[in-house]
Amino acid sequence: MNAAAVTLAAVKVPVSTVWSAPDAPRDVDAPAVAAVPDVAGWCDAMDDDVRSGLHGRTVTQLLLGEPVLVRSERDGWSEIVAPWQPSSSDESGYPGWVPSAHLGALPQAATNPVAVNIPITTLYAEPGSGPVAEVSFGTVLASTERSDGHVRVALPDGADGWLDAGALHGTAEPSAAERLRLAGQFLGLRYLWGGTSSYGLDCSGLVHVVNRVLGVRVPRDASDQQAGLPGIEPDQARPGDLYFFARPGTTVHHVGFVSGAGMLHASETGRVVEDGPLVEPRRETLVAAARL
Repeated sequence: MNAAAVTLAAVKVPVSTVWSAPDAPRDVDAPAVAAVPDVAGWCDAMDDDVRSGLHGRTVTQLLLGEPVLVRSERDGWSEIVAPWQPSSSDESGYPGWVPSAHLGALPQAATNPVAVNIPITTLYAEPGSGPVAEVSFGTVLASTERSDGHVRVALPDGADGWLDAGALHGTAEPSAAERLRLAGQFLGLRYLWGGTSSYGLDCSGLVHVVNRVLGVRVPRDASDQQAGLPGIEPDQARPGDLYFFARPGTTVHHVGFVSGAGMLHASETGRVVEDGPLVEPRRETLVAAARL
């Protein structure tokens, strides 16, 4: 497909999971690929064995209002690239497939962005009205109006809605303490391969989405984060920096925030987001660090 055929779109559901191919979802994944996805229900229903089966199937997640480039469509699926998620796999952004029903026209407004900085907040049609949807941490939308503690935001397909101003990131400069505070909201959340939402996170997804809230653009995957961020020696790392891990002869496979306790990270082996000391098997694979 040539460049002229590429179209712009935006995610119109709260969370859209990106798949490696249209045939990657299993029967158990039906709630995630429904036209109105139930990502919370999908995650709650998966035990550890089912979650481990997502390797090679899911690649990342997209949040409400996130722009995508649509390269092709077939059988109700769209081949997309996500430019907000830099990747060495494609110079335009993170590639994959999503249900076409999850996409709509770009919001009419694209300035004055606001970011959701708590795990879940409610989107309303009007202040004081009934809820329209639950919106995940890391969702970035254009604000168009402020009134009595609420912020009006532009949504795909020409719609709009209102969010509680207290759920949105302020104007403070990014800091190590704020990164750790934001990440610490997810302690105990179950690990999800490809997760970048409040319903499940993987290691690099946690790093990526925390920095998105702070207005800092970092790559999506751990190996790309290590390659693209300013490196420091691991023994110089301080809380708020990043640790990277790799086995001999392989690329980086894990990342976490340096913390006062050791490391705050989404641990697949521990199965949850946790904050604790670097145990010796983990320390043996510590290969690099970076400062944001």
